[in-house]
Amino acid sequence: ASSLFALVTLPVEFDASRRALKHLEGLGIIQTEAEMDGARKVLRAAAWTYVAAAIAAVGSWLMYLLLSRRR
Repeated sequence: ASSLFALVTLPVEFDASRRALKHLEGLGIIQTEAEMDGARKVLRAAAWTYVAAAIAAVGSWLMYLLLSRRR
């Protein structure tokens, strides 16, 4: 279940990062291109943590699957 959840949330997280950039710019929090680049890098890195979590969840699921077939 956690593997499925991790995979389903990936597009949501990347979309949230994209929308956050628009809101930060719209609110005037980001005013320069350098600030936009920095915010983009931070939000992209945050979204990639979900990719790592999804890979770990799938890896755990595969490990348990393989262990259950050994018996």
